[in-house]
Amino acid sequence: MKQPVFFLSHGGGPWPWLDGPFREGFAWLEASLKALPAQLPERPRAVLAISGHWEEPGFTVSSAPHPGMVFDYYGFPEHTYHISYPAPGDPALAARVRELAGAAGIAVGDDPARGFDHGTFSMMQPICPEAYLPVVSLSMKIGYDPAAHLALGLALAPLRDEGVVIMGSGLSYHNLRMFDARAAEPSHRFDGWLRHTLLDLRPAQRTAELLRWEQAPAARQAHPQEDHLIPLMVALGAAEAEPATCIYSQADLFGGITVSSWRFGEDVTPSGFDRLGA
Repeated sequence: MKQPVFFLSHGGGPWPWLDGPFREGFAWLEASLKALPAQLPERPRAVLAISGHWEEPGFTVSSAPHPGMVFDYYGFPEHTYHISYPAPGDPALAARVRELAGAAGIAVGDDPARGFDHGTFSMMQPICPEAYLPVVSLSMKIGYDPAAHLALGLALAPLRDEGVVIMGSGLSYHNLRMFDARAAEPSHRFDGWLRHTLLDLRPAQRTAELLRWEQAPAARQAHPQEDHLIPLMVALGAAEAEPATCIYSQADLFGGITVSSWRFGEDVTPSGFDRLGA
């Protein structure tokens, strides 16, 4: 059965391994990620993760059979630099990504050493804490061309019929210089535009609006650099004509930031399971 596609807010740093107010701020996000497996029609073969924390001069896919960890954050407790999310990789899936992209005229490189960054492991920890599900990482391409990332998603859409869940991982608002109550107004305006675009417009209109996202209300206040938005383009490309559903929305993150997560694909009835137990 065809798997849905997701664009997920992944929270901040290694939040699933923390306690206290910082972790508590992501309680709604955590609940939404834990609920995600119930939205799948059947147990997937693997996850293809496009993280807002990996970019390369050209699209690149990880092919390590046992990926390591990339601690790409600063100022967190010492124990968070020793955590492990020991999910296996899937070299065969990595090769399939390159094959499909190549057939569409899109070059995708191979990185046998790339590990999981926190845009991937902090997202996957609540979704699959047992870490048995294979995860392959796919980079963004430097320059953040929305059309190029949309085209890559379109090329990879057949993976959905092969048991692969495609997950774009970022944040619908990502301005670290204004990650407090000052973000209330711009994050609300940008998220409102995103909600209208994804829910109310026809597929062709939706795509056109996202390709010119810089014209959206408060666009550059919400994303001074669009690394955390561009994974959405890959997700949309893989499900361009299918409906969107908001699966997480919060308007009070860290004093008033509005953020959201999205699923693309027809509603399905789960096939006898509500979590990704091993």
